[in-house]
Amino acid sequence: MARRSALLLLLLSVAFSSSADPARNDPQPAGSSPLPRSVVFRGEGVFTRLVSEAEREDWRALPIGQRTARVGLALVGTPYKNWTLEIDDHIEAPSVDLHEMDCWTFFEISLGFARMLREKPAGYEPEDLLRMIEIDRYRAGHCDGTYYSRLHHLEDWIRDNSRRGLVVDLTRSLGGIPMTGHSLHYMGEHWQEFRYLRHNPDLIPRFQELEKRISSQPVYYIPKAHVPAIEPRLQNGDVICIASSWPETFTSHVGLAYRDPKGVLHFLHATSIQAERRVVIGPRLSDYLFAHPKAAGILVARPLDLPRSGAPQPAKAAEQSTAAKEAPPVASSQGRPGPRPVE
Repeated sequence: MARRSALLLLLLSVAFSSSADPARNDPQPAGSSPLPRSVVFRGEGVFTRLVSEAEREDWRALPIGQRTARVGLALVGTPYKNWTLEIDDHIEAPSVDLHEMDCWTFFEISLGFARMLREKPAGYEPEDLLRMIEIDRYRAGHCDGTYYSRLHHLEDWIRDNSRRGLVVDLTRSLGGIPMTGHSLHYMGEHWQEFRYLRHNPDLIPRFQELEKRISSQPVYYIPKAHVPAIEPRLQNGDVICIASSWPETFTSHVGLAYRDPKGVLHFLHATSIQAERRVVIGPRLSDYLFAHPKAAGILVARPLDLPRSGAPQPAKAAEQSTAAKEAPPVASSQGRPGPRPVE
């Protein structure tokens, strides 16, 4: 009798779970995805090529900044496409698209791949990169299956990742000053532009509160007139967030610092400019800023490898190293206003 009861309960539980609403956004365990790999990972051939190149040239031995820039250089020429993270109407999951990327996914893929190389010596799989992306992209490093768990604003991303020892916010130490006259309300007011918010309108009030909270916290930036003087203190792989002069956002674009063999610091980024629309090695960073009237300056986050158990990240050392001589440059092998920003 006990066995029959247990069997009946098991059958009922299976029937209930199979008929449950798939849009209920139940939290997902860390490291798993409720969506198939074909949806969450595009570009396995590119991944295999990058792994082969990294192993052949021993990118793993490079410091994290050099490693990140090296991955970014290997992605030069990748076509630009926005909204590549909107992969479902209801379920949020870590995802990677190596065929097309926007400015945010370009820098986080470069950084995630660089961190993956340090986490183990060989045998890299797409799931390894997806886990690195989850750690970087989501609040507290965990995607719970909901759109709200993703970090949608660069200033919020810096604050969250800095708190967890994944980056060092160098903006203030490089002469940053408070941004004034700015506030966030784009997602709350223009929710129709966002696939997940259109299909999950119950999230809109939460995003309105989130934008109010971020807006109430101080955000610092380095005015573009001061950037030429601090360029020598920037390093390969530094995450460069472009501060916007538009009052309804703090940032409008993002990319990586890349110092070429001649010592010139370039802006390495995925550009949405119609004539290019791909990952490019842009001009000198300060030249880029002066060529874009809406660019007010920059925020700078220096990436770190994942903390080892019992070994805190050398945040102070990374900050102090802004005054040190730049490591040898990485050689290239190349022969919207809104929360996930574009130019």
